[in-house]
Amino acid sequence: MATPVVLVAGLHGTARTATVDRLLAEHPGSVAVHHDLSKVAKGRVRRSVRDTTGVLDTADVRLAHGCITCTVREDLLPQLLRLAPVSALLIVDLWDSVEPRSVAEAIACDEARDTLRLTTVLTALDAEAMPDDITRGERLTEVGKPAADGDQRYLAEVLARQLEYATGLVLHGGDEDDRELSHAVLAHLAPVTPIYSINALPPVTGAAVCVAELAERVDPATAQLPADAQTGEITTAVWRSRRPLHPARLFEAVDELVTESVRSRGRFWLATHPSRLLAWDAVAGIISVEDAGPWLAALPGAAWDLIPPARRLAADLDWDTEHGDRVQHLVFAGPDLDPVHFRALLDSCLLTEAEEQAGPDAWTRYDDPFAPILDIKENA
Repeated sequence: MATPVVLVAGLHGTARTATVDRLLAEHPGSVAVHHDLSKVAKGRVRRSVRDTTGVLDTADVRLAHGCITCTVREDLLPQLLRLAPVSALLIVDLWDSVEPRSVAEAIACDEARDTLRLTTVLTALDAEAMPDDITRGERLTEVGKPAADGDQRYLAEVLARQLEYATGLVLHGGDEDDRELSHAVLAHLAPVTPIYSINALPPVTGAAVCVAELAERVDPATAQLPADAQTGEITTAVWRSRRPLHPARLFEAVDELVTESVRSRGRFWLATHPSRLLAWDAVAGIISVEDAGPWLAALPGAAWDLIPPARRLAADLDWDTEHGDRVQHLVFAGPDLDPVHFRALLDSCLLTEAEEQAGPDAWTRYDDPFAPILDIKENA
């Protein structure tokens, strides 16, 4: 039977190490593999393998290209395949700023399926640091945590992806007030993900997780977005509409939308690009807007057979007789957030009734500040 594998991710090294130590202690015969990427910009990675007795092996790994993808392909996966026959559980202790999705999908590849069984993806969080870190706008290079040469990602951006992809979150450290605040914040950022303490970790030797389903939870077209919620001073506000957005008016509102919320994400459509599903992803004042492919309503019926079932189901649930699956669905979360103001601001960015009735030919003539950012090619 394939050897179970658990990934432990997290920017907070102390919390992550404590989680790995606990897993090693609870599962005799388990080993943990860690890659230190602090010198990855120089093409060097330090790999260590340890169990409850201490470090079993260390080695310097030289990579052709200094990045996490190379590390996983050239060293982590071969090490896991080598260790699997003699291990009861394999624990992958991910470097601080590594996002677990790419590693999870590599472990679940066809090549390793008979030998490795990915069962759990945990993100370990420092209860004292997490509520502040999700609001921090520094780049990873500024805090000494890059995962590759030229890594331009932001600390809060990585933290959000680590906790939203995980199958379980582990809180460590802090006092009772810190843990209470962390629970409140996580209830808005990852409301369906279970939270564990370091002394009560989940089972990690069961059935394999489906990485396709994990991806569907976070991919823009199928993401399980949070609902309206209020916890103390923290608010999550959902905004939905069928009308297309005016690109210039939305662009003018972006700064206010992202600076007055801590986390926002979702899918939307612009009048100037009616065939494209656009992804909105913002955290700590940093926003990314990307083309996430065509709306299914823009595809010929024959192409639907090539679309994954989860994507078709999401489209069916959002289907409208006039606009198909095109929808504005954005979610904003933050302290002291005013849902009425946010919804009014976004409503003001929609096409007016007269503008909508003018039709797509008129929409194409609108000023579109998003065009150079998106570089959309209308080929649907």
